Amino acid sequence: MEYSARLTAAGLLAGLFVVYNANGREIGTVDSQPAKFTAREVAVAATLTLDRVVAERPALAERAAFGRDRQGHFRSSYPLPSALIAAIPATLLHHLGLVDMDAPLATNLVAKLTASSLTAAAVTLIFLSVRRIVPDRIAVVTAIAIGLGTNYWAAVSQTLWQHECVAFGLAVALWAWLRPRADIRPRDLWLGGFGLALAGAARPQIAPLVAVMLGWLVARAGARRAVVPALIVAGAAISSIATNYYWFGHLLGGTALLEAMHPTIHGVEGSISAEPWVGALGLLVSPSRGVFLFSPIVIAGLAGLGRRRPPTGLALRWLAAGVAIQYAVYSLYSVWWGGHTYGPRYVLDLLVPFSPAIALGLVRTTGTGWGRIVAGMLLAWSILVAGRGAFVYPNEAWNTNPAEVDREHHRLWELGDSQLVRVFRRDSSPQNYSLFSEGAIRRPAS
Repeated sequence: MEYSARLTAAGLLAGLFVVYNANGREIGTVDSQPAKFTAREVAVAATLTLDRVVAERPALAERAAFGRDRQGHFRSSYPLPSALIAAIPATLLHHLGLVDMDAPLATNLVAKLTASSLTAAAVTLIFLSVRRIVPDRIAVVTAIAIGLGTNYWAAVSQTLWQHECVAFGLAVALWAWLRPRADIRPRDLWLGGFGLALAGAARPQIAPLVAVMLGWLVARAGARRAVVPALIVAGAAISSIATNYYWFGHLLGGTALLEAMHPTIHGVEGSISAEPWVGALGLLVSPSRGVFLFSPIVIAGLAGLGRRRPPTGLALRWLAAGVAIQYAVYSLYSVWWGGHTYGPRYVLDLLVPFSPAIALGLVRTTGTGWGRIVAGMLLAWSILVAGRGAFVYPNEAWNTNPAEVDREHHRLWELGDSQLVRVFRRDSSPQNYSLFSEGAIRRPAS
C-alpha cells in the first residue's frame, strides 16, 4: 500500500474518532445497558454475571434486557461480543488506574470509546477496500459519506448495541476479500472469516447476509478455500447457541425473552409482520426512519448498481444480493422502526456490503458538473442531519412526545412533526460534554 493511502487511512481513523466523540456523551439506550455493565464486571470482578449491577440498581431487574439465567444469575439478554470487546479497554483503564470503574459515568465512557473506535475502524477499512475499485478521492468521499453522512455518526458510534460490531466485522471481511482472486491470501481467508463470525455472533439477525457473503467467497475463491472461513463462522454460531442454551435453556438465549415482549412494549402481535410492505417502505422513506430522507447520499449506491460495466472478477452482484435479502428480512420484522432511536437503525447493517455500490455510484454521478453539484448537496444534507442527531437526540423527545411511538405507529408517517423536522427545532442535548467531566473517571470525594 502506498504511503499516501496509509496516511489518508490514518487521518480518517483519527478524524472520525474525534468527530464521534465531539459531543462528549454516550447516547445510550435500554438495549446498550447490559453490554456496558457486563464490560465493567469483566474488568473489575472477572465475571459475566450482572448480579452486583442489579443489586446496585434494583429497577434493572424489571427490564427484559437483564435476564435471569437457569442458575438465577442476572445476565445480558443480548449477544456477548459487544460486551467482551468493551471489556478490553475497561480492563486496561481499570488496572492502569486511569478510570475508577465505579465512577458515575465510567461505563458510559467505556461504551462510547469502544463504539466510536470500532465504527471509525470500520469506515477506515471501507476506504481501504473500495479504493481497489475506484480512485482514491472517490474512496475518501465514500468513507466520509458513510462515516459522517449516516447514523454511523449519530447512533452506531455512540453506544454498544451490536451495530458497531456488525460494522467492524463486515468491514474486516470486505477488506480481506474485496481484491482480485489471485491476491486473496490464506491470512485474508482467516481474517474475513473472523470478521463475519464477529458480525454474526454480535447480531444473529444478519445471518442471511453472512451466508450470502460466504457464498460470495465461494464464487470467487472456490469451495475448498472457503472451508476454513465457513468453519470459523459456524464455530462462532455453535458457541453462541450452546452458551444461550446453557444459560437460558433456549437456543436463542435472552433474545427469546426480548422477542416475547413485543406485544407489551411495541404494540405488535409478534416478531414477524403481517404487512411487510409497510416495513419495506418505512426503512426507506418514513419521515422519521427512512434512510433516503436522513442519508440521501446512499442513493448513489443505486446508480452504482446500474453500472453497465462493473469491475470484473469481484462478483459484486453477490454483495448486492446480500443487501437485498437482508433488507427483505428487516422488512418482515414487525418492529422495523427499531424502537426508540434517531432515524434509521436496521439498514445501518447494510452499509458495509453496500459501500462498493456507493463508491461506483459516486464515480458515475460525479462524472458531470451537475452530478457533482447534486452529489455534494446530498452529502451536505446527510452530514447535517447526522450531526444534528449526534448533538440533539434525544432532547427533541420525538419518540415519546406527544405519544409513545412504540404504541402509536402512525406517527412514523407524520410529515409536519416528524423526527427529522423536530431535531432542527430543538436545542442541543444538556448531556453533551458530560464525559469530559471528572464524573467519567472518578467517584465523588464523599
